Amino acid sequence: MGQNKNLSFVWEQRAQWIICSIKGNFIEKIYGEAVTEFEEKHLNDRNARALWQVAPGAVALREETLSLDQDTVLLLTKFSGISRGTEGLVLQGKVPPSEYERMRGPNMEGQFPFPVKYGYSNVGRVEWGPSELVGRHVFVLYPHQDIVKTRLEDINLIPESVPPSRAVLAANMETALNIVWDAQIQPGDRVAVFGAGVVGCLTAYLAGRIAGTETILIDTNGQRQPIADALGVTFSSPHHLSGSFDVLINATASDEALNLAIAHAGKEARIVEASWYGDRRASITLGGAFHANRLQLVSSQVGTIPAHKTARWTYKRRMTKALELLSDARLDILISGETAFEDLEAAYPRIVNAPDTLCHRIRY
Repeated sequence: MGQNKNLSFVWEQRAQWIICSIKGNFIEKIYGEAVTEFEEKHLNDRNARALWQVAPGAVALREETLSLDQDTVLLLTKFSGISRGTEGLVLQGKVPPSEYERMRGPNMEGQFPFPVKYGYSNVGRVEWGPSELVGRHVFVLYPHQDIVKTRLEDINLIPESVPPSRAVLAANMETALNIVWDAQIQPGDRVAVFGAGVVGCLTAYLAGRIAGTETILIDTNGQRQPIADALGVTFSSPHHLSGSFDVLINATASDEALNLAIAHAGKEARIVEASWYGDRRASITLGGAFHANRLQLVSSQVGTIPAHKTARWTYKRRMTKALELLSDARLDILISGETAFEDLEAAYPRIVNAPDTLCHRIRY
């Protein structure tokens, strides 16, 4: 910039038009690209607070400074969601060293086991970015943080049919969609889903929408039956399960449930292990009828799109579809509670350790 140029709103000749409105400490970028000393001063002075897992069972809210530039997008977080299963294992320090790199989230900071800033369900409103996005609600795979700096390619627009408060389920829905792809469920199949956590419930919900399927959601907690009823699938306790199935999905992180799935698998049935056990070992029965029945036992993990989909599906397309699938208001039943971000430091350990937690929503 020339020394004699006024810092108010004088742009370089090669820049496109840009209009800035100053809202407190925010500058809303309406159109084009330009950089002034005035703009840089205000963009580089953003303080954010984020939740960090700092030791087994312990968390802390920490402040950090965000340095923004014209290639980034600034979000004000409205909601985030706690994924109890994975975040619980992280909080307990149960990520095995062999999985440190694979377990890194897209915007995680720190190093396993501690301290780490971990989480992946953030819904925010665009405050700085391309003009067509300012004011829009978006989903981003990001930890629990009140102000988010991210890249344009990392944000996912939330459809008008999906309330931002429900969009915290997007990461779980993406996982469930990937599980259904791995399971290769066909119309008319009899499907058993073990585990009525958020991922298990969403997987059963998707399976139940496939024409002609008979989908049963199995859980040891009988209080989950109203959820199955609301989602339009049958509920059963493990002890009352009967018959054989074409597809069986384990989302419990329990080898007891996996062995029950093997016991109820029909000839040449497909068993999908969708759980992550952390550093725990699983003992499964591969004797008996497993071999003679030619059972398939496959792993499903959301980090990889199944091979038979990769020619057409990208991660962006998959997330877009996951968000569209959240348009059903019945899915609100999977939000089991809500806590203000200001109270999260004290409440977080209790939330992730509570067995009745499904998706716990954080309000900002």
